[in-house]
Amino acid sequence: MKHTRHDDRHDSSDPTPRPWSLHGAATLGLGPTAPGGPPTPRSVPRPAPRHAWGRAQGQVQAVSVWTEQVPGRGEDAEPLVAHHWRSAQGLLAVFDGSGGAGAAPTWQAPDGTSRTGAWVGARTARLATDCWFHDVTRELQDPEPQSLHEYLRYFLENAPQRRSKIGGTMRRQLPTTLAGLHYRLPEGRREVELRALWAGDSRVYALLPGSGLHVLTRDHTRESDALELLRSDPPMTNLVCADRDFEIDSHQISLPLPCVLVAATDGFFGYVHTPSDFEHLLLRTLQQADNAAHWADLIRHEVESFTADDSSLALLALSFRDFDYLRTEFSDRFLKLHDQQVSRPAVLTAAQTTVADPYQTAAEVRAWQDWSWHKYRGSYESCLPPLPEEPA
Repeated sequence: MKHTRHDDRHDSSDPTPRPWSLHGAATLGLGPTAPGGPPTPRSVPRPAPRHAWGRAQGQVQAVSVWTEQVPGRGEDAEPLVAHHWRSAQGLLAVFDGSGGAGAAPTWQAPDGTSRTGAWVGARTARLATDCWFHDVTRELQDPEPQSLHEYLRYFLENAPQRRSKIGGTMRRQLPTTLAGLHYRLPEGRREVELRALWAGDSRVYALLPGSGLHVLTRDHTRESDALELLRSDPPMTNLVCADRDFEIDSHQISLPLPCVLVAATDGFFGYVHTPSDFEHLLLRTLQQADNAAHWADLIRHEVESFTADDSSLALLALSFRDFDYLRTEFSDRFLKLHDQQVSRPAVLTAAQTTVADPYQTAAEVRAWQDWSWHKYRGSYESCLPPLPEEPA
């Protein structure tokens, strides 16, 4: 499904706000060339099978990374990054088609290529979310989870699909996760208003120079401890799909500027050794990068070196005057995290040179994970949504 770019050209008499969207190898050229300046439209090239893209425009710097484990068969949709200049709001979102629940062939392309329900579901949810955000900005609406749910339900009901004759509690029609982060920049205030919107186990985060990475979503699984989720990978209790009820969860918070906003599927954070490793990856590559595009490429190479899944990430840095300033602002935080890596067991680094006892090694790794999580957890979970109330 091809993404539709909303053209940002307008005259001063047109009251309808129009967002630009970043897609594939698109650029930030759809925004103003200078504060208050006119927008400059750019064409959107067709994305490659995998991409790493980054661009800066004023004090907005964006990064998008999307990879496939099997070329042409990836079930993550491409990340969505959209910013509406005139109303100073935007959206990051990622979508991970659930290959287990939606593995059955559902749709056949004109060239004969067969696509699974997970593949179709993720891309349908992306299109629905893109259209929803466009209408939110056009009609100056609040980004309510109920309205997003309505868009998703409508698009999924009208998506191409072949009904499977195979039933069961784990089967879903067009199943996908969704993790979105709507943001608004109030005029004259040094803070950003955030609303996380999600279903499933993809996540959104805020990355602050002083305190690091803060998770803003709680996975829809029966386990909520981030380290235990790495160890056990439990099934999801809620995800977007066409044949059953689902919920779009929501969490609102305001945070100080400047900050970095992140949305990612579990191909990024689900194959590390400890929750702090994901932040360390982002900051290590940031310190090595020369600009946003270089940062994106370094992130892509990193995730492809360890993940066993499709992976997608959308990232937006807000209110950093340029990339050098962004990198400098996070240098102290990176050094603090890096110092904690010194105690990392040798088996998890390139330093392991001898054959170790597997039981002793497993115990050593587990002890280090527990120690690392204990050091990291307080700050990481400080913006976490509360646990849902148990029904009476």
